[in-house]
Amino acid sequence: MKELILAGAAAFFLGLILTPILIPLLQKLKFGQVIREDGPQGHLKKAGTPTMGGLAFIVAIVIVSLFLLPSHPQILPILLVMLGCGAVGFTDDFLEIVKKKNEGLTPLQKLFCQIAVGVLFFAYRMFFVSEPTRILLPISGQEVTLPWWLYLPLFFLMFLGTDNGVNLNDGLDGLCASVTGVEVLFLALLSMKYGAGLESICVVAAGALLAYLLFNTYPAKLFMGDTGSLALGGFIAAAFITMRQPLMVLIAGFIYFAESVSVIIQRYYFKATHGKRFFRMTPIHHHFELGGWSEPRIVIVFTVITFWCCVLAYYLA
Repeated sequence: MKELILAGAAAFFLGLILTPILIPLLQKLKFGQVIREDGPQGHLKKAGTPTMGGLAFIVAIVIVSLFLLPSHPQILPILLVMLGCGAVGFTDDFLEIVKKKNEGLTPLQKLFCQIAVGVLFFAYRMFFVSEPTRILLPISGQEVTLPWWLYLPLFFLMFLGTDNGVNLNDGLDGLCASVTGVEVLFLALLSMKYGAGLESICVVAAGALLAYLLFNTYPAKLFMGDTGSLALGGFIAAAFITMRQPLMVLIAGFIYFAESVSVIIQRYYFKATHGKRFFRMTPIHHHFELGGWSEPRIVIVFTVITFWCCVLAYYLA
């Protein structure tokens, strides 16, 4: 416990040092947020706010984790997946902001890069992890070993769904960092419950996100960009998979699931009805925003929902 507290505190204070250094640097480089004109009109005033701020908590997590690696080598795959997904997000942000390419990577290019990271993680598990296709079922607590051809689609559905769900959750000041902060603390508790040995890196992530939130709460001075949100999505997905709990994310990560499903429903409903909308706007946090909810209220409600979903998930684990 003493080690966890020290690791979390180290990540927090390192993030507290790095973030104020990063903000003026991003401003000098003109790495400002590009706001889509078809988004909520209230967000247009946020144009130019420094983005790629996810670099601050990514660097904090990596530096502290390097000191933990000798005694906790099992955290290395989580770290590498986070960095791989973060690199995809960085490329997307770079193309959008620096190269003035409005959409950054195309959806297909982004998906291909995420699949590439997933393939490497899947290969690692198949060749270096004993019983890689064994999973724990929520509620029953049963352990089931799946044939590889059944585990493969489950792996990628969960990996890609979680990574993109976290990415979609990043749309309001403080939302993604708050929701994911609760999520990583839940993962730390789950890791301790099953002896997975990932609690150290999860607490480190929580500490780094807490420092970042001091600059990202409404009104935000810094945005994490796809650099941060895709890195966090990779972290969450890799942690659940490593703990053999790929299905548990549907409960604990309900908000991520809701964000993704709202986009899918909106898209297909729009096509089926030739232009009508099921929600005011998606992802679903924008639906509530256009319904009159303030950004802080949405952040609080979504974070509280995540907390109770994590409590339920821990009870069912």
